[in-house]
Amino acid sequence: MITSYAGIELIKRHESLQLQAYRCPAGVWTIGYGHTRGVRRGDTCTPAEAEAFLKDDLRDAEAVVNRECSGLRQNQFDALVSFVFNVGSGAFVKSTLLKCVKANPDNLNIRYELSRWTKSKGMQLAGLLRRRREEADLYFS
Repeated sequence: MITSYAGIELIKRHESLQLQAYRCPAGVWTIGYGHTRGVRRGDTCTPAEAEAFLKDDLRDAEAVVNRECSGLRQNQFDALVSFVFNVGSGAFVKSTLLKCVKANPDNLNIRYELSRWTKSKGMQLAGLLRRRREEADLYFS
């Protein structure tokens, strides 16, 4: 399965395009649409390079969701790819969220499990609250 247009737009909306490297709230150097691999202070990219980074990063997140979760509907898949894109595969594979999805992909508790991931460095972030709400809404649509 691959991410649909709706899933990609959700990710783009929450990551927003940044052509110069910046430190995200977690302190990680980031560029493009949330790309972090190999990014250093002073790095720049073009919009086309940002799209290429996004495609590569999506493939990584999609691979994890495809490997860990079978039988998902497109919206469920898209929401989980957005989540993995944001928190990373390591956190996802250890999460109670994944356990809930594996046990029953239609379990309403999945909304709650998504809502638990709204902090960075112990501080709740409004942007993560919005993102998790949108991911949950997409998941259950």
